[in-house]
Amino acid sequence: MRLPVRARYASVLAAVLGLLLGGCGGEGAGVADLVVVNGRLVTLATPAEAEALAATGGRIVFVGSTEDARSWIGSDTEVLDLEGRLVVPGFIEGHGHFWGVGEAKLQLALGEAGTWDEIVAQVAEGVADVEPGTWILGRGWHQSKWTESPVPSVQGLPTHHGLSVVSPENPVLLGHASGHMAFANARAMELAGIDATTPDPDGGEIVRDADGQPTGALRETAENLVAGLRAESLEWNHAREVVRLAGEECLAKGITSFQDAGSSFGLIDVYRLMADEGDLPLRLWVMVRESNEAMAESLGSYRMIDHGDGFLTVRGIKRSIDGALGSHGAWLLDPYEDMPQSTGLNTTGLDVMEETARLAREHDFQFCVHAIGDRANRETLDLFERTLAGDRTKRWRVEHAQHLHPDDIPRFAELGVIASMQAVHCTSDGPWVPDRLGEHRSAEGAYVWRDLIESGAVVTNGTDAPVEDVDPIASFHASVSRRMTNGEVFFGDQRMTREEALRSYTIDAAYAAFEEESKGSLEVGKLADMTVLSRDIMTVPEEEIPGTQVVYTILGGRVAYRQQQASPPGG
Repeated sequence: MRLPVRARYASVLAAVLGLLLGGCGGEGAGVADLVVVNGRLVTLATPAEAEALAATGGRIVFVGSTEDARSWIGSDTEVLDLEGRLVVPGFIEGHGHFWGVGEAKLQLALGEAGTWDEIVAQVAEGVADVEPGTWILGRGWHQSKWTESPVPSVQGLPTHHGLSVVSPENPVLLGHASGHMAFANARAMELAGIDATTPDPDGGEIVRDADGQPTGALRETAENLVAGLRAESLEWNHAREVVRLAGEECLAKGITSFQDAGSSFGLIDVYRLMADEGDLPLRLWVMVRESNEAMAESLGSYRMIDHGDGFLTVRGIKRSIDGALGSHGAWLLDPYEDMPQSTGLNTTGLDVMEETARLAREHDFQFCVHAIGDRANRETLDLFERTLAGDRTKRWRVEHAQHLHPDDIPRFAELGVIASMQAVHCTSDGPWVPDRLGEHRSAEGAYVWRDLIESGAVVTNGTDAPVEDVDPIASFHASVSRRMTNGEVFFGDQRMTREEALRSYTIDAAYAAFEEESKGSLEVGKLADMTVLSRDIMTVPEEEIPGTQVVYTILGGRVAYRQQQASPPGG
C-alpha cells in the first residue's frame, strides 16, 4: 500500500525545498527516498545519458553524475548501485487487457499445444479436478501454429465432438489466441441455446459443418453467445486476486504503466476503489468499453485523470470495427487469399461507430478503434476525418493498424492519429500472414511501422496481452529485428531503430495517452518510474536482446519488483 496522502504531500514538499536550496545536486541538496548510482541511464531527454538519479515523493529530483547524486543520500535513503546496468524509463504497455492478464493465470494455458488432441487432453485433466457443472476455461490456441490439422475439420478448425466426449457435464469455452474466436463444447452450446437453427449474430459467425450443425467454433461476435453466460466476475476477493496476479506479472516484466484496451464500468469501479485504497499495483490508463446507450448515461462520471495519486486515468473509449487476421475476421478491401469467399467481418456497424465518435467528442475522450484489416483502417480513418474536421489535437487512436492500404499510410500523420501497434504480433503471426493476404499485400501493408514513422506518425508499442506475453523485451526485439519464430525475417525494411523502439514503449506511448508531461522519460519533475535491465538492449548484438532480464522495476521511486538473484551486468 502506498504512503498516506498527507505523507506523500510532505515528501513532495521536501523534494521541492531541496531543489530550491540545492539546485540540481551537490552541497545543499535534499535527502532523497531513492538514489541509483553507477548506471547507464538512457533518459530520452537532455542530457541524453546520465549515471545516477534521485527520487523523492515519487518524483525525480536529480539526474546527473554518481558523484553529485551521493549528496542526496541520507540515513533512510535506499541506494541502488547498478554496477553499469542500463536504466530506461518505465515501460508503458501501449495496448493490453489488464483484467485478461490476471484471468489468464486462472485458466488453462493452451498456447504451447502443438495439436488439437493435446488441447482435448488438457481439458480432460481439468475436468478431472472439478465438480460436474463447473466451467472449464482456457485461452491461447491457434490453429495456424499446430503441427498437424485436426481430423475431422471445417475451415481448418476442429469439431467439438472429441472435446465433448471428455467433458459431457462441464461447459467448456476455449479462447483463440487472438481473442477473436472461441471454441465451445456441446454442453456450453446447449446452455447458450446454440443449434442448427441459431442465426449468426451481426458481426459474427457460428461455424457449421456440411449438415448445418454447429462445430463449436464461434467467430468474432458469435463467441459472446457463450461468453455472455459468464459475465466478468466482480466478486471482490476474486477481483483483487485477478488484479494482483496481473500486476505481479507486469511488474516482473518491467512495466510501470498499462494502457488497458477496454473495460466495463463495473471493472472501472473495481479499479477506482483499489486506487482509492492505494492497492493498484501499477498505473492504469483505461479505455471504456460499453454500449453507446450506457455511455450516454454515465460517461461523464467516469472521466478521471491521475485518480488515486496518479494510478488511474480513464479517458479513452474502445470500439472494434473488425476482427483479427488469425480468425479470418479482419475486414479487408479484397478477399482473403486462403478464403476467397470472405473479406472478413465488420463487427460494429458504422452507424454505431458514428455515435461513439460523437460521444467521444462531447465528453472529451480519446476514441480508440480496433482496426486490423485495410478496409477497417480506411473506414476508421474516414470516420476520424469526418468527426475531427481538421482538429489534430485529440490524439485519437487506431489500435493495431496491422494491415494498411498504401494510400492510407500517410493519413495517420495528416490527421494526428496515433498508430497503436504491437510489434510482437508481426513476428508471432508473420509465418502465416502471407497465407491470409498473399505476398504482395503482405509486403506493402502488413505491420508497416517504418513507413508510418517516416510519414510523421506517432507509433506506439505493446503486446495485446494476454494475446501475447506482456514482455516488452520480446516486443522490443520484434521491433528492431522482425525476426519470426521460424528464424526468418518478415520484410526487414520495416524495422525500427533501437531508439525508435524504446520511444515507442516510453515517451511516445505516454504521448498517446496525453501523459508525456509526467512520464516516458527520466527528467527532474517527472514520475520516478524506471526499469533496470541486465543487458544493454541499446548496444548488445541483436540476437542477445531476448535474453535480457528485468533486475528492478521502480514505480514512483519505490522498488516494486526486484530480481531475487540479480543477474550480473550483461548477463
